[in-house]
Amino acid sequence: MKAAWIFAVCAACLPAADLKIDHATVAGRDLKKMQAALEAVGVTCAYGGAHTNHATEMALASFPDGSYLELMGLQAAADPHAVEQHEWSKYLTGDAGPCAWAVRAPDLAAEAQRLKAAGIAVSAPSEGGRQRPDGVRLEWKTAGIGPETRGTFFPFLIQDVTRRDLRAYPQGKPTDRDWRGVTRVVIAVKNLDDAVARFRKAYNAPAPIKQVDQDFGAQLALVGNVPVVLAQPLASDSWLAVRLERFGEGPCAFILAGTHWNKVHTAARTRWFGAEIAWADPAALGWWLGFEKTL
Repeated sequence: MKAAWIFAVCAACLPAADLKIDHATVAGRDLKKMQAALEAVGVTCAYGGAHTNHATEMALASFPDGSYLELMGLQAAADPHAVEQHEWSKYLTGDAGPCAWAVRAPDLAAEAQRLKAAGIAVSAPSEGGRQRPDGVRLEWKTAGIGPETRGTFFPFLIQDVTRRDLRAYPQGKPTDRDWRGVTRVVIAVKNLDDAVARFRKAYNAPAPIKQVDQDFGAQLALVGNVPVVLAQPLASDSWLAVRLERFGEGPCAFILAGTHWNKVHTAARTRWFGAEIAWADPAALGWWLGFEKTL
């Protein structure tokens, strides 16, 4: 139920209410393998082109709300030094799956100023880009939030220089209309209360709602309208604890929202904060992807 994710919003919480997921990144070595696995689940994606960093290339599954899943792999002739220097090198070479997330920043400078005023560090903007297979050149600016690797706890900010629809819709339209978009990022954390406090500080959010999911192996928290679920492992030997040990705090799953459960292949269902979530088989997909059915 869509309403299950909606909470009361006051004027002080507008930064969180306005937070829109731009894209969520899934990292691994072999892009074609990741594409095939996602297609096998039932989510359509398209090749997006090579980045200008001489290390990575990407494919994407884009949705009607403008958000997309970015599958990022290593270029066939990637420069080993460029791969080693890439900020997400350990996620790429370690086939981490969920790696990072970004939020749209129509005015990157203004959002950076707001965060800094709240006591949150923001990196200086940097330029990025890639060329689509059809030759269209894409350019953007990004900035990291917090001291962690960009996008791995807080989202990173992205502002387009070229038209955003050219980046999100390489075929001129969403690759998949069965799902509205990427609506939740599940972030693995070592200490739930500490993580909640950091998000509340950054986005002036209300007190969290918590629950336990034994099957997922985590205590969960929702922080107002921030589009995240924070997840702390229940056991020290769980998959989530092992992931935290290997990759640190950061995204461990992504959730899409829509109406077409019958068009995707799922292995299990659970209920989070009143909403039913169907999960793709993580062993087959290689990472955790959930589907929230909405009206």
